[in-house]
Amino acid sequence: MQEFKIRRAAVLGAGVMGSKIAAHLANVGIPSYLLDIAPAELTEEEKRKGLALDSPAVRNRIVQAGWKNALEARPPALYGPELASLVTPGNYTDNLEWVGQADWIVEAVTERLEIKRSLFTQVERSRKPGTIVSSNTSGIPIHRIAEGFSEDFQRHFLGTHFFNPPRYLKLLEIIPTVATDPALVQFMSRFGEDELGKGVVLCKDTPCFIANRIGTYGLCYTLKAMIEEGLSIEEVDLLTGPALGRPKSATFRTLDVVGLDTFVHVARNLYDSLPGDPEREVYRLPSFIETMLQNRWLGDKSGQGFYKKVRTASGSEIRHLDYQAMEFRPSQLPDFPALKKTKDIPSLEKRIAKLVFRSDRPGKFLWKVVSAGLCYSASRIPEISDDILSIDNAMKWGFAHQLGPFETWDALGVKRVVERLREEGRPVPSLAENLLAAGHKSFYKRRAGRVYYFAGTSYVKDPERPGLILLRSLKERRKVIRQNPGASLIDIGDGVACLEFHTKMNSIDASVLQMMHESLDEVSRNHAGLVIANEGESFSAGANLFEVLTAAKSGQWDAIDQAIRSFQNANMRLRYSVRPVVAAPHQRALGGGCEILVHCDQVHAAAELYAGFVEAGVGLIPAAGGCKEMVLRAADEAGSDSDMQLTPRIRRVFELIAMAKVSSSALEARRLGILRERDHITLNQDRRIQHAKQDVLTLTGEGYRPPFPRTDIPVLGQPGLAKLKLGLHLMERARYITEYDKAVGTKLAEVLTGGAFLGVHRVSEQHLLDLEREAFLSLCGQQKTQERMEYMLKEGKPLRN
Repeated sequence: MQEFKIRRAAVLGAGVMGSKIAAHLANVGIPSYLLDIAPAELTEEEKRKGLALDSPAVRNRIVQAGWKNALEARPPALYGPELASLVTPGNYTDNLEWVGQADWIVEAVTERLEIKRSLFTQVERSRKPGTIVSSNTSGIPIHRIAEGFSEDFQRHFLGTHFFNPPRYLKLLEIIPTVATDPALVQFMSRFGEDELGKGVVLCKDTPCFIANRIGTYGLCYTLKAMIEEGLSIEEVDLLTGPALGRPKSATFRTLDVVGLDTFVHVARNLYDSLPGDPEREVYRLPSFIETMLQNRWLGDKSGQGFYKKVRTASGSEIRHLDYQAMEFRPSQLPDFPALKKTKDIPSLEKRIAKLVFRSDRPGKFLWKVVSAGLCYSASRIPEISDDILSIDNAMKWGFAHQLGPFETWDALGVKRVVERLREEGRPVPSLAENLLAAGHKSFYKRRAGRVYYFAGTSYVKDPERPGLILLRSLKERRKVIRQNPGASLIDIGDGVACLEFHTKMNSIDASVLQMMHESLDEVSRNHAGLVIANEGESFSAGANLFEVLTAAKSGQWDAIDQAIRSFQNANMRLRYSVRPVVAAPHQRALGGGCEILVHCDQVHAAAELYAGFVEAGVGLIPAAGGCKEMVLRAADEAGSDSDMQLTPRIRRVFELIAMAKVSSSALEARRLGILRERDHITLNQDRRIQHAKQDVLTLTGEGYRPPFPRTDIPVLGQPGLAKLKLGLHLMERARYITEYDKAVGTKLAEVLTGGAFLGVHRVSEQHLLDLEREAFLSLCGQQKTQERMEYMLKEGKPLRN
């Protein structure tokens, strides 16, 4: 049996997808060749420069332009700019033999069958036998691409459909043909999960596979229902975004990002490919879409689509398309009382049910759209998938829906949906009929922490993925050691416990701090170590700002002081715990959440980590030990009391905190000094808790001993403070910062330089903690800080006052 391993790749096509696939391969440390066509003619500029078609700069013009677009992409395609060196651009004419050095050749050229087959004909001449070959096609049948090639080629060929942007969207659809080696399918599934950090869904070789088949149907039906119900573009986007557990880009902002031409191509492809689909006509798009195509209103790529940004006397504004008049109108946020009434329902399932079953305009529209999607998904089994789990995962991972179609069936109530379908004389999918006929109520069941899904006649257990710790499952299996409203301590096996936050946005409040203290007590007595992690949308958004603002406005200074002390003490206990403590953060770790990270023995972060000390944005400074810890790290890095060594390092810390820098990845968090070289990064976010647990066991096995409290931290004193204050003064004069930014920055500088010493002086950790606390309390009393906190809570963005 062949043993597969991918050490180097070749990506064919440097367009939007190809260049970003190459970038993501670089993210995971796999070097690749990025190839595209050589130009057939010179540009006017090249002619002026006297270049010829065989000039290297001309030969690689197209591939370099594609790669440049990837490097300049926002959000970034790379975890860090230093990874760009792992991608080597080239062209098919001069460099196609490079594919002979690759272990995986992935094609991402234009969606035309004859172009793909022509390119693979050339590739087969240079490809080594046994090399993996795949296509990133979003809809062309995989078997048609592979037809007629050698047996070895076909055994090693399959579809690998990434979603754009590959770094951020979790889904990887793997589509084998009947000739594909089953061992290769298993290898690519493991490789996709473990090495690329993806959620892998195995698909049948049907038109547009799973996610684009269901997702495009949903988008097309939304257009149909919008016209029938007389809703506007803006109204539809308000109803089909977070209210349904879907991205803020909702329907039409999403289409503007994707590109109308791309969407239309997929819809037409499905219409042409599905003559027997009872819902085929849904893929026939309304006439105004054709007008938009003719006008080249394609979305972001052309500057206007369903939305358009226009300059006005006061700056600029976003206008939306009136699809009846084909004119752009000023945006007016629709007023739907239903959304206001359901906004504060914490359960997404209950919120969706409340909205969908209303009898007003939003309710009628949402019922049409949601019920059509549910029925279509259920009716496509077993055509596109043999199980509901694959469809749900594809929609959650590829379209960023919080609930898949069958999870939505359960949220609305299968019986209730079926009864209404019957009332309206609409066909009921046989899968739903079978479920109810068998006496069941839902497509999913949970028993003793295990998930089971309905498979046509009975329930099947969701196959467990090795190396995965699911906190929700453990809690259902009664593995909770301690619990309060804000946090839980959970037994995750092998003597390791996990502290989980579960407040809103996992903010740090009094209940979380209490559980931190209780957890450390429990772990010190009865466990090998502690992991700090959760399964929320983010690790932690920081301290509970509302509580701080409320206390500040009412002058409860003793309460604020006590809260800061409690947080500082909790973090210092993390640092000096007799058992190892490992944090496993993901997504956002901001403010106080970031301060928790820097006090742990080790961090095992998800690659997508957006960490930073953001307190300056609300007129505060880190006061739970964050300043102290960063000064300590800067001093240790300097390695001496030398002003020359210490000053630039403290300046970097000052800039990090004063500018509220947030990492764009875990790799950047390491570059910023938030993560250390010894901290680890996990590509697959789902596995970080297991990896952190293993770190705890490794530290224990190595004979873990806690560090000693530090009393030898060199600080710069007044000379260092003067330098930082000069920088603030110059920035204010240049109008980079406001007068109050300068005031906050000065308070921060006073803490980072250690106080009123005449030169470099050694201080204790407690000395720096006291300075943090005093500065924080002082800033809380300032009117402008209170205004900043209030604005952040109300508007969700910082105020520059």
